[in-house]
Amino acid sequence: MIASYLNILVIFAIICLGYILTWKKWFDNRIADVFSKLVLNITLPLSMFLNMTQKFTKAEFLDLFKGILLPFVSILITFIISFIYAKVTKVPITRKGTFQVMFTAANTIFMGLPVNMAVFGEKAIPYALLYYICNTSFFFTIGIMLIAKDNPDVKKSHTTFNFKKFLKKLLSPALSGFIVGILWLLTGIDVPKPIIDFSSYLGSMTTALSLFVIGIIIYQTGVKNIRLTRDVVGVLIGRYVISPLVVYLLSFIIPVPSLMLKVFILQSAMPVQNSMPILARGYGADEKFATSSLTYSIFTYFIFILILLGIFF
Repeated sequence: MIASYLNILVIFAIICLGYILTWKKWFDNRIADVFSKLVLNITLPLSMFLNMTQKFTKAEFLDLFKGILLPFVSILITFIISFIYAKVTKVPITRKGTFQVMFTAANTIFMGLPVNMAVFGEKAIPYALLYYICNTSFFFTIGIMLIAKDNPDVKKSHTTFNFKKFLKKLLSPALSGFIVGILWLLTGIDVPKPIIDFSSYLGSMTTALSLFVIGIIIYQTGVKNIRLTRDVVGVLIGRYVISPLVVYLLSFIIPVPSLMLKVFILQSAMPVQNSMPILARGYGADEKFATSSLTYSIFTYFIFILILLGIFF
């Protein structure tokens, strides 16, 4: 556990470096957008492709998708609990949807991927992506509709489900890299060394760029602008207590391999999605609440990850 925690300390050190470099005006929101695009469209897809073709055999792949039921059901149950929690604690109607989304959906790429790699190594990446598929499916269907409905002025047409947009979000470059890697793996053809080297050089940038984005977001948010309210505490309970507990308890009903379960638990207990403040602003929801929840979820993660590693690992 100590070695894992020290690896996570390195992750927070890179986040702090991103914060400092933003303070020194090296980074800004434009740089954060560039880094995000690089990760989501280039470095992460290449990393997915490389890991699927180099780290797995055909037999291991066939066992991989057997575990997708666990994260799918766990996210559904956590969402139901978020609805009950919001009703019992009387979360205001103007932030109820945003609350439920942050309670349920995790930051599975920018935070989840680096943490899982730090704790388990590159073998964890495909398992992390399984959780990402379920998490993203929820976020860009039910999640978007809930955030939009927090604003009473939003037209009904803006909150309806759009299958084309959902498919575009789900079939992201990252997932496409994963799929291409699977298809290549199934052919049994060796990947040429130049492609391996190219993917390796660029794919290795994923972690650092992702963590820099987190550091930039924390600085741009501003510590003075965040508020710890009862509803923010509720979001933290959902992220760090309810969500991983549901995954753990479900594993007794839906058994999965040990490493897969550990990755799912870590993925479920990640901070709030990076894009929450942006989406809240765009849909006219409670942006300050979303920003405070995101920032506090990042600040407190350092404490909760220590507890989580002590309990489950």
